[in-house]
Amino acid sequence: MDDTLTIFLERKFHRKKPRILIKFAYSKKLIAIIRAVSGCYWSATLKSWYLEDTQENLKIITTLFSGICKIDVTKLHPPKRQLNSSQKTLLNNFYKFLKGKRYSKSTVNTYVFFIADFINYHRDKDLTLLNNRSVEAFIETIFIKRKYAVSTQRQFISALKLFTIYYPDTHIENLELTRPKRSRKLPSILSPEEVVAILQTTKNLKHRAIIALLYSSGLRVGEITNLQLSNIDIVRKQVKIVSGKGRKDRFVVLANSFLPLLQNYLRSYKPHFYFIEGPGRNKYSESSIRKFLQKNVALTTIKKKVTPHTLRHSYATHLLENGVSLRHIQELLGHAKPETTMIYTHVAKKDLLAIQSPLDSILVSLEKNNKQEEKFLLSGNIL
Repeated sequence: MDDTLTIFLERKFHRKKPRILIKFAYSKKLIAIIRAVSGCYWSATLKSWYLEDTQENLKIITTLFSGICKIDVTKLHPPKRQLNSSQKTLLNNFYKFLKGKRYSKSTVNTYVFFIADFINYHRDKDLTLLNNRSVEAFIETIFIKRKYAVSTQRQFISALKLFTIYYPDTHIENLELTRPKRSRKLPSILSPEEVVAILQTTKNLKHRAIIALLYSSGLRVGEITNLQLSNIDIVRKQVKIVSGKGRKDRFVVLANSFLPLLQNYLRSYKPHFYFIEGPGRNKYSESSIRKFLQKNVALTTIKKKVTPHTLRHSYATHLLENGVSLRHIQELLGHAKPETTMIYTHVAKKDLLAIQSPLDSILVSLEKNNKQEEKFLLSGNIL
Protein backbone atom coordinates (compact mmCIF):
# COMPACT_ATOMS: atom_id res chain seq x y z
CA MET A 1 0.00 0.00 0.00
CA ASP A 2 1.14 3.53 -0.82
CA ASP A 3 0.65 5.48 2.43
CA THR A 4 1.19 8.78 0.60
CA LEU A 5 -2.04 8.35 -1.37
CA THR A 6 -5.52 8.77 0.11
CA ILE A 7 -8.98 8.82 -1.43
CA PHE A 8 -11.78 10.65 0.36
CA LEU A 9 -15.35 9.37 0.02
CA GLU A 10 -18.45 11.43 0.71
CA ARG A 11 -22.11 11.58 -0.24
CA LYS A 12 -23.74 14.43 -2.17
CA PHE A 13 -26.65 15.16 -4.47
CA HIS A 14 -25.49 15.83 -8.03
CA ARG A 15 -27.51 15.94 -11.25
CA LYS A 16 -30.67 15.30 -9.21
CA LYS A 17 -29.43 12.00 -7.78
CA PRO A 18 -27.52 10.87 -4.66
CA ARG A 19 -23.86 10.22 -5.52
CA ILE A 20 -20.69 8.90 -3.95
CA LEU A 21 -17.85 11.36 -4.51
CA ILE A 22 -14.29 10.07 -4.82
CA LYS A 23 -11.67 12.77 -4.20
CA PHE A 24 -7.89 12.54 -4.15
CA ALA A 25 -4.80 14.57 -4.90
CA TYR A 26 -3.66 14.32 -8.52
CA SER A 27 -2.23 10.87 -9.17
CA LYS A 28 -1.88 9.16 -12.54
CA LYS A 29 -2.03 5.80 -10.77
CA LEU A 30 -5.37 6.51 -9.07
CA ILE A 31 -6.83 8.16 -12.19
CA ALA A 32 -6.02 5.06 -14.25
CA ILE A 33 -7.83 2.89 -11.69
CA ILE A 34 -10.91 5.10 -11.35
CA ARG A 35 -11.34 5.41 -15.13
CA ALA A 36 -11.81 1.65 -15.34
CA VAL A 37 -14.87 1.78 -13.08
CA SER A 38 -18.11 1.52 -15.05
CA GLY A 39 -20.47 4.44 -14.47
CA CYS A 40 -17.81 6.64 -12.85
CA TYR A 41 -17.47 10.19 -14.19
CA TRP A 42 -15.46 13.33 -13.54
CA SER A 43 -17.33 16.49 -12.51
CA ALA A 44 -15.55 19.77 -13.15
CA THR A 45 -18.14 21.50 -10.96
CA LEU A 46 -17.52 19.24 -7.96
CA LYS A 47 -13.84 18.76 -8.82
CA SER A 48 -14.36 15.11 -8.04
CA TRP A 49 -15.10 11.72 -9.55
CA TYR A 50 -18.57 10.40 -8.76
CA LEU A 51 -20.72 7.27 -8.90
CA GLU A 52 -24.38 6.58 -8.28
CA ASP A 53 -24.86 6.10 -4.54
CA THR A 54 -25.55 2.37 -4.16
CA GLN A 55 -24.19 -0.26 -1.78
CA GLU A 56 -22.83 -2.16 -4.79
CA ASN A 57 -20.84 0.86 -6.03
CA LEU A 58 -19.54 1.60 -2.53
CA LYS A 59 -18.32 -2.00 -2.27
CA ILE A 60 -16.66 -1.75 -5.70
CA ILE A 61 -14.74 1.39 -4.71
CA THR A 62 -13.60 0.13 -1.30
CA THR A 63 -12.57 -3.24 -2.76
CA LEU A 64 -10.77 -1.66 -5.71
CA PHE A 65 -8.64 0.72 -3.65
CA SER A 66 -8.12 -1.55 -0.67
CA GLY A 67 -4.41 -2.34 -0.37
CA ILE A 68 -3.53 0.39 -2.90
CA CYS A 69 -4.06 3.53 -0.84
CA LYS A 70 -5.74 4.85 2.29
CA ILE A 71 -9.54 5.24 2.19
CA ASP A 72 -11.03 8.08 4.27
CA VAL A 73 -14.75 7.54 4.94
CA THR A 74 -15.24 10.15 7.66
CA LYS A 75 -17.54 12.22 5.40
CA LEU A 76 -19.29 9.20 3.93
CA HIS A 77 -21.67 8.59 6.79
CA PRO A 78 -23.82 11.59 7.69
CA PRO A 79 -25.48 11.64 11.14
CA LYS A 80 -28.21 9.01 11.29
CA ARG A 81 -31.80 10.18 11.34
CA GLN A 82 -33.48 9.81 14.71
CA LEU A 83 -37.06 9.12 13.72
CA ASN A 84 -39.64 7.52 15.98
CA SER A 85 -41.85 4.64 14.91
CA SER A 86 -44.82 6.81 13.88
CA GLN A 87 -42.56 9.02 11.72
CA LYS A 88 -41.06 5.95 10.06
CA THR A 89 -44.55 4.60 9.40
CA LEU A 90 -45.57 7.93 7.88
CA LEU A 91 -42.56 7.91 5.54
CA ASN A 92 -43.22 4.31 4.56
CA ASN A 93 -46.82 5.14 3.68
CA PHE A 94 -45.69 8.24 1.76
CA TYR A 95 -43.38 5.95 -0.23
CA LYS A 96 -46.36 3.72 -1.08
CA PHE A 97 -48.38 6.82 -2.00
CA LEU A 98 -45.74 7.90 -4.53
CA LYS A 99 -45.48 4.39 -5.94
CA GLY A 100 -49.25 4.38 -6.40
CA LYS A 101 -48.94 7.62 -8.36
CA ARG A 102 -46.60 5.72 -10.71
CA TYR A 103 -43.61 7.98 -10.23
CA SER A 104 -40.30 6.50 -11.35
CA LYS A 105 -38.17 4.61 -8.83
CA SER A 106 -35.56 7.37 -8.93
CA THR A 107 -38.14 10.10 -8.24
CA VAL A 108 -39.76 8.11 -5.40
CA ASN A 109 -36.42 7.50 -3.68
CA THR A 110 -35.35 11.14 -4.08
CA TYR A 111 -38.63 12.57 -2.76
CA VAL A 112 -38.73 10.22 0.25
CA PHE A 113 -35.07 11.10 1.00
CA PHE A 114 -35.89 14.81 1.13
CA ILE A 115 -39.03 14.40 3.23
CA ALA A 116 -37.19 12.08 5.64
CA ASP A 117 -34.53 14.78 6.13
CA PHE A 118 -37.23 17.43 6.57
CA ILE A 119 -39.09 15.42 9.19
CA ASN A 120 -35.84 14.52 10.94
CA TYR A 121 -34.88 18.21 11.14
CA HIS A 122 -38.21 18.94 12.87
CA ARG A 123 -38.40 15.59 14.69
CA ASP A 124 -39.12 17.21 18.07
CA LYS A 125 -42.09 19.14 16.72
CA ASP A 126 -45.63 18.03 16.01
CA LEU A 127 -46.00 17.81 12.23
CA THR A 128 -49.35 19.56 12.42
CA LEU A 129 -47.57 22.68 13.70
CA LEU A 130 -45.14 22.94 10.78
CA ASN A 131 -45.61 25.95 8.50
CA ASN A 132 -43.84 27.76 5.69
CA ARG A 133 -41.28 29.21 8.08
CA SER A 134 -40.42 25.63 9.08
CA VAL A 135 -39.63 24.95 5.42
CA GLU A 136 -37.50 28.08 5.13
CA ALA A 137 -35.53 27.19 8.26
CA PHE A 138 -34.81 23.71 6.89
CA ILE A 139 -33.57 25.12 3.57
CA GLU A 140 -31.48 27.83 5.23
CA THR A 141 -29.82 25.32 7.57
CA ILE A 142 -29.56 22.02 5.68
CA PHE A 143 -29.50 23.01 2.00
CA ILE A 144 -27.06 25.87 2.40
CA LYS A 145 -24.78 23.78 4.62
CA ARG A 146 -24.71 20.93 2.11
CA LYS A 147 -24.27 23.36 -0.82
CA TYR A 148 -27.19 21.88 -2.72
CA ALA A 149 -27.83 23.30 -6.19
CA VAL A 150 -30.92 25.32 -7.06
CA SER A 151 -32.25 22.38 -9.08
CA THR A 152 -32.04 20.18 -5.95
CA GLN A 153 -33.96 22.77 -3.95
CA ARG A 154 -36.64 22.77 -6.63
CA GLN A 155 -36.89 18.99 -6.27
CA PHE A 156 -37.38 19.34 -2.53
CA ILE A 157 -40.22 21.83 -3.02
CA SER A 158 -41.84 19.43 -5.50
CA ALA A 159 -41.51 16.60 -2.97
CA LEU A 160 -42.97 18.77 -0.22
CA LYS A 161 -45.97 19.76 -2.34
CA LEU A 162 -46.78 16.07 -2.80
CA PHE A 163 -46.22 15.37 0.88
CA THR A 164 -48.72 18.08 1.89
CA ILE A 165 -51.26 16.49 -0.44
CA TYR A 166 -50.66 13.12 1.21
CA TYR A 167 -50.53 14.61 4.73
CA PRO A 168 -52.71 17.77 4.65
CA ASP A 169 -52.66 18.33 8.44
CA THR A 170 -49.69 20.73 8.41
CA HIS A 171 -49.91 24.52 8.14
CA ILE A 172 -47.69 24.51 5.06
CA GLU A 173 -49.52 26.42 2.32
CA ASN A 174 -48.72 24.95 -1.08
CA LEU A 175 -49.66 28.04 -3.03
CA GLU A 176 -47.19 30.17 -1.11
CA LEU A 177 -44.28 27.83 -1.74
CA THR A 178 -42.32 29.20 -4.66
CA ARG A 179 -39.53 27.32 -6.37
CA PRO A 180 -36.27 29.23 -6.90
CA LYS A 181 -35.67 30.11 -10.51
CA ARG A 182 -33.82 27.46 -12.46
CA SER A 183 -30.45 28.41 -13.91
CA ARG A 184 -30.83 28.65 -17.66
CA LYS A 185 -27.57 27.37 -19.09
CA LEU A 186 -27.36 27.13 -22.85
CA PRO A 187 -26.47 23.65 -24.13
CA SER A 188 -23.20 22.93 -25.89
CA ILE A 189 -23.82 22.48 -29.61
CA LEU A 190 -21.72 20.74 -32.25
CA SER A 191 -21.48 22.09 -35.78
CA PRO A 192 -22.54 19.72 -38.60
CA GLU A 193 -18.86 19.38 -39.51
CA GLU A 194 -17.99 18.34 -35.96
CA VAL A 195 -20.71 15.66 -35.99
CA VAL A 196 -19.23 14.24 -39.20
CA ALA A 197 -15.73 14.37 -37.69
CA ILE A 198 -16.84 12.27 -34.72
CA LEU A 199 -18.48 9.71 -37.01
CA GLN A 200 -15.33 9.53 -39.17
CA THR A 201 -13.06 8.83 -36.20
CA THR A 202 -15.41 6.12 -34.90
CA LYS A 203 -14.10 2.98 -36.58
CA ASN A 204 -16.10 0.44 -34.57
CA LEU A 205 -19.26 -0.41 -36.57
CA LYS A 206 -21.55 -0.76 -33.53
CA HIS A 207 -20.28 2.45 -31.97
CA ARG A 208 -20.72 4.36 -35.21
CA ALA A 209 -24.30 3.07 -35.58
CA ILE A 210 -25.10 4.19 -32.02
CA ILE A 211 -23.67 7.69 -32.50
CA ALA A 212 -25.35 8.08 -35.88
CA LEU A 213 -28.78 7.09 -34.51
CA LEU A 214 -28.43 9.26 -31.40
CA TYR A 215 -27.79 12.30 -33.59
CA SER A 216 -29.94 11.57 -36.64
CA SER A 217 -33.08 10.84 -34.58
CA GLY A 218 -32.40 13.02 -31.52
CA LEU A 219 -32.65 10.16 -29.02
CA ARG A 220 -31.87 10.26 -25.32
CA VAL A 221 -29.21 7.76 -24.27
CA GLY A 222 -31.77 5.80 -22.20
CA GLU A 223 -34.07 5.61 -25.22
CA ILE A 224 -31.45 4.02 -27.45
CA THR A 225 -30.44 1.43 -24.82
CA ASN A 226 -34.13 0.50 -24.36
CA LEU A 227 -34.88 0.49 -28.09
CA GLN A 228 -36.21 -2.86 -29.29
CA LEU A 229 -35.70 -4.12 -32.84
CA SER A 230 -39.46 -4.56 -33.25
CA ASN A 231 -39.87 -0.79 -32.93
CA ILE A 232 -37.62 0.00 -35.89
CA ASP A 233 -39.63 0.26 -39.13
CA ILE A 234 -37.13 0.44 -42.01
CA VAL A 235 -39.88 0.50 -44.67
CA ARG A 236 -41.65 3.51 -43.15
CA LYS A 237 -38.31 4.98 -42.02
CA GLN A 238 -39.59 5.43 -38.49
CA VAL A 239 -38.57 4.47 -34.97
CA LYS A 240 -41.17 4.13 -32.23
CA ILE A 241 -39.90 5.31 -28.86
CA VAL A 242 -41.89 3.48 -26.19
CA SER A 243 -42.27 4.99 -22.72
CA GLY A 244 -39.76 7.77 -23.19
CA LYS A 245 -39.29 10.44 -20.54
CA GLY A 246 -42.62 11.03 -18.81
CA ARG A 247 -43.80 7.60 -20.05
CA LYS A 248 -44.72 9.10 -23.44
CA ASP A 249 -44.56 7.21 -26.74
CA ARG A 250 -43.52 9.03 -29.90
CA PHE A 251 -42.25 8.41 -33.43
CA VAL A 252 -38.93 9.74 -34.76
CA VAL A 253 -37.56 9.70 -38.27
CA LEU A 254 -34.88 7.32 -39.61
CA ALA A 255 -32.46 9.28 -41.79
CA ASN A 256 -32.05 7.95 -45.35
CA SER A 257 -28.28 8.29 -45.02
CA PHE A 258 -28.35 6.10 -41.88
CA LEU A 259 -30.10 3.13 -43.54
CA PRO A 260 -26.99 1.57 -45.23
CA LEU A 261 -25.07 1.81 -41.93
CA LEU A 262 -28.05 0.34 -40.06
CA GLN A 263 -28.34 -2.64 -42.42
CA ASN A 264 -24.58 -3.23 -42.29
CA TYR A 265 -24.72 -3.20 -38.48
CA LEU A 266 -27.71 -5.57 -38.31
CA ARG A 267 -26.06 -8.07 -40.68
CA SER A 268 -22.74 -7.95 -38.83
CA TYR A 269 -23.91 -8.06 -35.19
CA LYS A 270 -27.29 -9.82 -35.55
CA PRO A 271 -28.89 -8.35 -32.39
CA HIS A 272 -31.66 -10.55 -31.03
CA PHE A 273 -34.07 -8.32 -29.07
CA TYR A 274 -32.58 -4.87 -28.41
CA PHE A 275 -31.12 -2.62 -31.09
CA ILE A 276 -27.83 -2.73 -29.18
CA GLU A 277 -26.98 -5.58 -26.86
CA GLY A 278 -24.22 -6.30 -24.39
CA PRO A 279 -22.89 -9.66 -23.19
CA GLY A 280 -25.56 -12.33 -22.86
CA ARG A 281 -27.91 -10.35 -25.12
CA ASN A 282 -28.63 -8.00 -22.24
CA LYS A 283 -29.24 -4.28 -22.60
CA TYR A 284 -26.19 -2.23 -23.52
CA SER A 285 -25.06 0.08 -20.72
CA GLU A 286 -25.38 3.85 -20.94
CA SER A 287 -21.96 4.28 -19.33
CA SER A 288 -20.34 2.31 -22.18
CA ILE A 289 -21.84 4.72 -24.71
CA ARG A 290 -20.55 7.73 -22.80
CA LYS A 291 -17.07 6.23 -22.57
CA PHE A 292 -16.57 5.29 -26.21
CA LEU A 293 -18.07 8.62 -27.34
CA GLN A 294 -15.59 10.46 -25.14
CA LYS A 295 -12.69 8.43 -26.56
CA ASN A 296 -13.72 9.09 -30.16
CA VAL A 297 -14.19 12.81 -29.55
CA ALA A 298 -10.64 12.89 -28.13
CA LEU A 299 -9.38 11.71 -31.54
CA THR A 300 -10.81 14.84 -33.18
CA THR A 301 -9.83 18.48 -32.76
CA ILE A 302 -13.07 19.20 -30.85
CA LYS A 303 -12.44 20.90 -27.51
CA LYS A 304 -16.06 21.00 -26.32
CA LYS A 305 -17.39 18.57 -23.75
CA VAL A 306 -19.45 16.07 -25.75
CA THR A 307 -21.98 13.68 -24.21
CA PRO A 308 -24.77 11.63 -25.83
CA HIS A 309 -27.16 14.48 -24.91
CA THR A 310 -24.92 16.93 -26.81
CA LEU A 311 -25.85 15.01 -29.97
CA ARG A 312 -29.55 15.46 -29.14
CA HIS A 313 -29.07 19.18 -28.53
CA SER A 314 -27.20 19.46 -31.83
CA TYR A 315 -29.94 17.56 -33.68
CA ALA A 316 -32.61 19.98 -32.41
CA THR A 317 -30.54 23.09 -33.16
CA HIS A 318 -29.68 21.94 -36.68
CA LEU A 319 -33.37 21.20 -37.37
CA LEU A 320 -34.25 24.73 -36.29
CA GLU A 321 -31.50 26.22 -38.44
CA ASN A 322 -32.83 24.21 -41.40
CA GLY A 323 -36.26 25.81 -41.03
CA VAL A 324 -38.17 23.10 -39.13
CA SER A 325 -40.83 24.64 -36.87
CA LEU A 326 -40.52 24.57 -33.09
CA ARG A 327 -43.82 22.68 -32.87
CA HIS A 328 -42.47 19.81 -34.99
CA ILE A 329 -39.17 19.79 -33.09
CA GLN A 330 -41.10 19.58 -29.82
CA GLU A 331 -42.93 16.49 -31.11
CA LEU A 332 -39.74 14.83 -32.35
CA LEU A 333 -37.93 15.44 -29.06
CA GLY A 334 -40.90 14.38 -26.92
CA HIS A 335 -40.98 17.60 -24.90
CA ALA A 336 -44.12 18.07 -22.79
CA LYS A 337 -43.87 21.87 -22.85
CA PRO A 338 -42.96 24.16 -25.76
CA GLU A 339 -40.89 26.25 -23.33
CA THR A 340 -38.37 23.40 -23.10
CA THR A 341 -37.89 23.43 -26.88
CA MET A 342 -37.60 27.23 -26.95
CA ILE A 343 -34.07 27.07 -25.53
CA TYR A 344 -32.81 26.09 -28.98
CA THR A 345 -33.83 29.50 -30.33
CA HIS A 346 -31.00 30.92 -28.20
CA VAL A 347 -28.32 28.77 -29.80
CA ALA A 348 -29.50 28.54 -33.42
CA LYS A 349 -27.19 30.55 -35.71
CA LYS A 350 -29.50 31.14 -38.67
CA ASP A 351 -31.11 34.39 -37.53
CA LEU A 352 -28.28 35.55 -35.30
CA LEU A 353 -25.77 35.46 -38.15
CA ALA A 354 -27.97 37.84 -40.15
CA ILE A 355 -27.55 40.53 -37.49
CA GLN A 356 -24.80 43.00 -38.29
CA SER A 357 -22.57 44.24 -35.50
CA PRO A 358 -22.60 48.05 -35.09
CA LEU A 359 -18.80 47.97 -35.50
CA ASP A 360 -19.24 46.47 -38.98
CA SER A 361 -21.80 49.16 -39.78
CA ILE A 362 -19.37 51.91 -38.79
CA LEU A 363 -16.52 50.48 -40.90
CA VAL A 364 -18.78 49.95 -43.92
CA SER A 365 -19.89 53.56 -43.63
CA LEU A 366 -16.28 54.77 -43.53
CA GLU A 367 -15.36 52.65 -46.56
CA LYS A 368 -18.12 54.31 -48.56
CA ASN A 369 -16.81 57.75 -47.58
CA ASN A 370 -14.52 59.15 -50.26
CA LYS A 371 -12.50 61.24 -47.82
CA GLN A 372 -9.09 59.57 -47.59
CA GLU A 373 -8.46 60.79 -44.03
CA GLU A 374 -11.59 58.96 -42.79
CA LYS A 375 -10.65 55.58 -44.26
CA PHE A 376 -9.78 53.11 -41.52
CA LEU A 377 -8.53 49.53 -41.40
CA LEU A 378 -9.26 47.78 -38.08
CA SER A 379 -6.15 45.57 -38.23
CA GLY A 380 -3.83 48.33 -39.45
CA ASN A 381 -1.55 50.83 -37.72
CA ILE A 382 -0.93 48.67 -34.66
CA LEU A 383 2.29 49.43 -32.79
